[in-house]
Parts: sequence; structure tokens; C-alpha cells
Amino acid sequence: MILVLDITLPGKEHALVLSNHRSDIDWLIGWVMAQRAGCLGSSLAIMKKEAKYLPIIGWSMWFSDYIFLERSWDKDEKTLTAGFKRFEDFPMTFWLALFVEGTRFTQEKLEAAQEYASIRSLPSPRNVLIPRTKGFVSAVSHIRSFVPAVYDCTLTVRNNQPKPTLLRMFSGQSSELRRHKMSDLPETDDGIAQWCQDLFITKDAQLETYFTKDVFSDLDVHQINRPIKPLIVVIVWVCLLMYGGFKLLQWLSMVASWEIMCLFVVILVIATITMQVLIQSSESHRSTPAKRPLQEQLISA
Repeated sequence: MILVLDITLPGKEHALVLSNHRSDIDWLIGWVMAQRAGCLGSSLAIMKKEAKYLPIIGWSMWFSDYIFLERSWDKDEKTLTAGFKRFEDFPMTFWLALFVEGTRFTQEKLEAAQEYASIRSLPSPRNVLIPRTKGFVSAVSHIRSFVPAVYDCTLTVRNNQPKPTLLRMFSGQSSELRRHKMSDLPETDDGIAQWCQDLFITKDAQLETYFTKDVFSDLDVHQINRPIKPLIVVIVWVCLLMYGGFKLLQWLSMVASWEIMCLFVVILVIATITMQVLIQSSESHRSTPAKRPLQEQLISA
């Protein structure tokens, strides 16, 4: 993974992370970035409500105090306000991630966004979707007093590489973080919304340059390597699980009965189904499809 950085000390301050939603596992890339910055345990996100029901990963997000939205502003406005209130005295440095496009990038959704832009006389996007700014405006309005920075995160996949999924998670992916002082953002809601829209116009142009000229950023490139401590933890857990599995097989071979064997098979089936659900949930073609009419699909303010 390649990280292009415009931040001196990532992970040392509260930050609102504003990102495009380019691939199926951007959330996982965000976790990797947070882990390398030393704030994975306090990384948060604003996500759709359905995500919290995903086995294991969704449950962990729920327990970690993520904010889950129903995509109905009448309900979500109250949910966001209550969530931001909880963060005022959050005990650790946190990153709060927000995908303002509201959905994963697909060709179908891009075409819908371009049609919407044409109707509203907006710049036609080529590599991003039109941001839905209500959530961002609400976030800035509520947390700007105790969150000093907005991290502008641009994610993309290397040229000629397939989009990463959980099955292709080791494909090369590039990311850029630029820091903006929260105090530099406009004070009015309309100004904040316009700032976000302008940011995505710039992001769109940056991605277009990358895809046509293979130039991703003018910032210094940092190859972020895996810290040794998490690697040791993973190795220890793998060894423990392998040892436990070996002992379980030994025990089954000695006391095996039809009931125990059936229970073991059921556990394996449940584990297999759980992994399949996680893999399928990361695939963009299973995300919410573009809707018509456009007024119901895209809300720019």
C-alpha cells in the first residue's frame, strides 16, 4: 500500500476524514491507515444502518460506537446530533470517516450523477460521484469546536489493476491524505457545502490526471510498512488457533459420536456462510442500485 501524505503527525489529533468511495473495501484500507497511524482502536465512521448487522465486522462497528444512518434525513439528523455529542469527551484520539458520496462508485451510478449534474448545471464528474453534503455540513457544525482538522483522503487503485475486494485485498492501492484546518472552513452551512463540492471537483481532476498520465500526487510518497507489534499478535493468534484446532481433532477422534460430528459440521457450515456473507457484502454490484428519478437518488445539499 502506498500512502501520499500531507500530514506531519497523523494519529495525534482528532480528525474528520473525508474520502471518496472508489472500491469495495475502502473501509478496510481506512482501517489499515488508522492502524499505521496508531489510532485503529478509536477509528469511527458514519455508515448505513444495514452494515451493523454484518457478522463479526458489523457487530464490532456497532460496539465501537459507529454512527449508523437510515438514509432518511428526518431520522438521521437526530442520530448524527446525538452521535457527535458523544464524541465531545471521547477518551482517545479518533478519526471519524465519512464517505460523502453516500454509496460505492459504479459506472451506473456515475452515469446517474452525470445526468443529475447536467440538469443542475454542475460540473460533470468523471471519477467521483456528486457529494451529498448534508451529513458533512452537520458534522462540521457540531464538531468543529473540538476537532481541529479535516483529512481529505483520496483513494484509488493502481492503473490496470482490478478493483480490490476481500478476495483481492492485496492488489495495489494508493491513497493520499491532505490536512485542512477546521478553522479555515466557512462558517455558514451553504459555504461548508460548497467547500465540500469544490473539494470533490479537485479530487475528480486529480484522479483523471492519474488515469490519463499515471501521476497520482505532487506530494512525497511514503511506503507504509506493517509495524512489528501487530504482526507478532497475528502470528500468536494463528499459532493458538492452529494448536486449538489440532487438539479439537484429537479429541474428536477419541470421543467421536454422531451428535458431536454433526455439531462440528454445523459449526463449519456456519463459519463458511459467515465468510461468504462478508465477501459478498464487499462487492460493489451488490450495493444499493442507482434509483430513478434522479431527484430521489442524489441530494447535493
